[in-house]
Amino acid sequence: MRIRIVGAGAMGRGIAQWAASAGHTVELGDVRAEAVTDAVEFVVSMLDRAVAKGRMSAAGRDASVARLVPLADPWVAGPDVELVIEAVREDLETKAEVFGKLERALPSSAVFATNTSSLSVTRIAATLQDPSRLAGLHFFNPVPLMRIVEVVPGAATRPEIPALLTELVEGCGHRAVTVADTPGFLVNHAGRGLVTEALALLEESVAGPADIDRIARDVLGLRMGPFELMDLTGLDVTAAVIDSIWQGFRYEDRLRPSYLTPNRVVAGLHGRKTGQGWYAYGDGAEGPAPEPAVTGDGDRPVFLAASGSGETAAYVEALAGALEAAGVRVERGDGPSSDALVLVPVWGTTVSGAIRAGGLPAERTVGVDVLPAAGRRRVLAVTAATGPAAARDARAVLARAAGGEPHAVTVVRDTAGSVAQRLLSSIVAVGASIAERSLATPADIDLAVTTGLGYPAGPLAWGERIGAPRLLELQRALHATTGDPRHRPTRWVTERADLGLALTEAGTSVGDCRG
Repeated sequence: MRIRIVGAGAMGRGIAQWAASAGHTVELGDVRAEAVTDAVEFVVSMLDRAVAKGRMSAAGRDASVARLVPLADPWVAGPDVELVIEAVREDLETKAEVFGKLERALPSSAVFATNTSSLSVTRIAATLQDPSRLAGLHFFNPVPLMRIVEVVPGAATRPEIPALLTELVEGCGHRAVTVADTPGFLVNHAGRGLVTEALALLEESVAGPADIDRIARDVLGLRMGPFELMDLTGLDVTAAVIDSIWQGFRYEDRLRPSYLTPNRVVAGLHGRKTGQGWYAYGDGAEGPAPEPAVTGDGDRPVFLAASGSGETAAYVEALAGALEAAGVRVERGDGPSSDALVLVPVWGTTVSGAIRAGGLPAERTVGVDVLPAAGRRRVLAVTAATGPAAARDARAVLARAAGGEPHAVTVVRDTAGSVAQRLLSSIVAVGASIAERSLATPADIDLAVTTGLGYPAGPLAWGERIGAPRLLELQRALHATTGDPRHRPTRWVTERADLGLALTEAGTSVGDCRG
């Protein structure tokens, strides 16, 4: 295929490298001639690096370079061009101007694709004489390494074009997901579940950025915590994406932005690129403060409060066994002794509610998260009535391990469900809301999130590990305890819990019943 790429910036040159390496002839144009020269030099250097690392042969490198065709004029006639990929700046008027000139220069058979990440594909297409020839083809940076591409048909896109673009993408070694033309498309939309809930937890003073990041990594198994991720992406970019998706979905509570971000953006606290974000960067930067040393009395006895839930009761027994194996005295019976620390397992509920309901001693009662940790970290929740000495002792007790290194223990403020449960519930809920709107298939949602965001599982597959009934119990408890509509159960989860279907199953649609 002969492909013309207009826009020789970071995305354009990455797409050029990807397509030329896969065997396509690539014309590369830009209104700035020096940008094209720089882009070709960059691509050649990347191919040279691939040869040096043994990922490409010298002959393959030479053939790829030969397929790069720098253009002095991006609007030159191209009778053999089959596909145009636009990768200019995110501005509707600029993109409309680009495609207007391309319509005059190229044959009507050429398919147009925009690499927009935030603009409506339908609105861009509407500026063309023939809007049916355009679709979205959203790559992620760096293109050769981020092996996922969103194919986004607009309202008028010809039905054969998405299939053609999917075939191209997958023929070049990447994965393609078809996504409805909605704010944030799929990956950016799905990513709001983690970031918006992390900001909400910070708003409520449940924990600081470093502790939320530690829990995200060591309990949920994420490679990077939400605040680390915002610093890497740039808080200015993150805040703009959050606002645009929230506004685009007509102020959906589940996507609600935080009041914390606007002032930080104005102050230039954007993250790595400015040297200061949620953390400091550069020479002399110390990074997140280290976790405080464990100083409490780890020999105090503990009493684990009972739970009516089968899964939570199983966790209580497992924790009791682990603590006993580590030498902790675990009390059994109807209530704690006068010296025992009381550990309350939480699942969408609060420690304070358990204290009230069970008549537990507030000064020495704390909460423990029942999500199985991805690493050696436990999470301890304290209330406003917890005695500081009791909290320190509880941390020391939970740090004990039968063998090897002790457990890391993060202390957080009591909140419904604790930190990890709220983050996970939000991740799954946003993914489920995408599925229930039919914006993408369940399989494509999970594929896009694991590939594009690097999560250990897609949101629906992750929720399925918990199970729809158990997840629904969590979401209902969060909603009832907080009264916040951002936590309300999704129709997708509720329906599948009622019907015994997996969260990853699309189920029967109305269309399946016709014919």
